[in-house]
Amino acid sequence: MELGVNVPNFGPGTNPARLRDWARVVEGLGYDLLMVSDHVVITPDVAEQYPEPFYEPFTTLSWLAGITQRVRLGTTVLIAPYRHPLLTARMAANLNALSDGRLVLGVGIGWARQEFEALGADHSARGRRTDEVLAELRRVWADGPAIPIWVGGSSPAGLRRTVRYGDAWHPLRQTIAQLRDGLTRLTTIAAELDRPVPEFAPRILLRLTGDPLPDDDRSAGEGSIDQVLQDLAVLRDLGARSVVFDPFVGDPAETERPETAWQALATTVENWRRSDT
Repeated sequence: MELGVNVPNFGPGTNPARLRDWARVVEGLGYDLLMVSDHVVITPDVAEQYPEPFYEPFTTLSWLAGITQRVRLGTTVLIAPYRHPLLTARMAANLNALSDGRLVLGVGIGWARQEFEALGADHSARGRRTDEVLAELRRVWADGPAIPIWVGGSSPAGLRRTVRYGDAWHPLRQTIAQLRDGLTRLTTIAAELDRPVPEFAPRILLRLTGDPLPDDDRSAGEGSIDQVLQDLAVLRDLGARSVVFDPFVGDPAETERPETAWQALATTVENWRRSDT
């Protein structure tokens, strides 16, 4: 099971030097994936959670491809309705080539209504538009680059989208119980559509605490190191091929103090390797 990191590409502490440091830490610790998020226009609804500066993912990953050598690069998640599908197909294919085939394209439908309005996109049609984008990517890439597509979303429509177009289901920040339930529903939908069950590649929170947290109240990846290691073991048993850690807990000021996240990532991967031998 490969492990990845969702690197903050936003916030007051983020700049090119900090992104370079993140890349060196992630690759240096032996993580398998380095992923970033997507917003194009930092409207007030976006800025509440992800303030400026916000580094656009394709541009950022293209630059990081030249800084890194081994780690795979990806989006978690690219908001599909924001770009023309042919533009997305070309940018992703170019980035995949420039990085020697290291790209993973995580895709979602988006949520920020004001950002949709600023881009002239229809918020109410974002699900249908995402389906159209994914269908077009599959068509354009039919005889081209083998870029894995991870599809986010846990609604019935999101799970159907995953089965129809995705190589993997990529749910974000859920509990173990929610992930189990989602996998059950995903398997049912795949059977109904007579299609293979996609792989499982969740993104989970990473927040280490000194004392254990009540299991009923915590997200996967949150709690004592023993709880996080147990979560990883459960996810592996559930068939996860990849797990992406999200060390951003929610305060933009965290981006000015990345050492806390770096230490949590180091502690987790070191203990996981030890427990997995």
